[in-house]
Amino acid sequence: MKLKSNEPFWLLKNGLIHTYPSLDKDLDTEILVVGGGITGSLMAYQCLQSGYKTVLVDRREIANGSTSATTSMLQYEIDTQLQDLTDMIGAEGALLSYRACYDAIDTLGKLSEKIKSGAGFEKKESLYFSAYKKDRRKLEKEFSCREGNGFPVRWLEEEECRERYGLSYAYGGILSKQGAGIDAFRFTHDLLAYCARRGLEIYDKTNLSSVSHNGTGIRAKTDEGAVIRAKYIIYCNGFEVVEIIKEPFVRLLSTFAVVSESRSSSYRKLDNTLFWNTASPYLYLRTTDDDRLLIGGLDEDFRDAARRDRLIGKKTLKLEREIARILPGYPFRTDFGWAGTFGETKDGLPYIGPHADFPNAYFVLGFGGNGITFSVAGMEMLAAFLAGEKHPLDRFFAFGR
Repeated sequence: MKLKSNEPFWLLKNGLIHTYPSLDKDLDTEILVVGGGITGSLMAYQCLQSGYKTVLVDRREIANGSTSATTSMLQYEIDTQLQDLTDMIGAEGALLSYRACYDAIDTLGKLSEKIKSGAGFEKKESLYFSAYKKDRRKLEKEFSCREGNGFPVRWLEEEECRERYGLSYAYGGILSKQGAGIDAFRFTHDLLAYCARRGLEIYDKTNLSSVSHNGTGIRAKTDEGAVIRAKYIIYCNGFEVVEIIKEPFVRLLSTFAVVSESRSSSYRKLDNTLFWNTASPYLYLRTTDDDRLLIGGLDEDFRDAARRDRLIGKKTLKLEREIARILPGYPFRTDFGWAGTFGETKDGLPYIGPHADFPNAYFVLGFGGNGITFSVAGMEMLAAFLAGEKHPLDRFFAFGR
């Protein structure tokens, strides 16, 4: 049966992998992780690795928030070009940020192998191509910037982009050797199941109605009246953090995606590469591990979920027109269309670290197109935080920067 839905593809593809109870009792623990998406799962894993008794809660089913809506394109390339980020925060911070995302892809691959995940992690190349002739000169400068800083990149001319991939337009592009694809929804479930077998307590459909912070720890209360006491709380709740932090530090956007029917031989030219362009907002393309083609983009300011979801039909038609324009030689019939919400920051970087208004708390908010790789970098930063140590990225990902 052909199905079009506002439910994300990954959720429908995988179904209910694991389920967990809601919290109905008081608990004492060392660390409370808030958020059961891929970021929360990675932080919970790191907490266990660091030797802490840990509890994780989520207000929904596990991984049913932004993790179920992500396109799961793993790139070291940040939404802000390296040359622009260097101008904004300096060469040290820009290179540290790009290299952290670069290393994060391999770290995630090793972790996926360690836990024997069925999430289909696969290394890929990444093509960042010019959507307009006017963008070419700056993209060439970006290529020189990356090449000069040791990133494995190659410049592709328009003709090679067309012959190699069938792109109808691409006025030059940067081909990067480092990239990957994964099913983030499945990976999150696999990682949390791995952690649960090693002592992690997980409670879904558990919403925190209040959290009080003091000098010795935190006290969280659920909607049902259960109380959790912990030494630290780690917030991994993505764009919903705006419910807690009221300062305007992130812009919320709606993004839209469609995925084709499965066609085993149609997309072989595209299988080993992630694609995104210089348009604003940019479009992105990738194949899935079950032989589908996914295209997303057409971002706009988020107002409310109901309005966002009402736009799915209209945006689906626009994305179908885009795929016909970019890849005219490829068959494409939409099987699923959905929408998600994510956060965008002024410099394209995440917010990872403490906040002055929340003692004994740590935030891991991987905003932008690199949410997953930023979260992997956040594992190392969290380990340093728990050990009372500084991390080189602290000041570049900090609140108030």
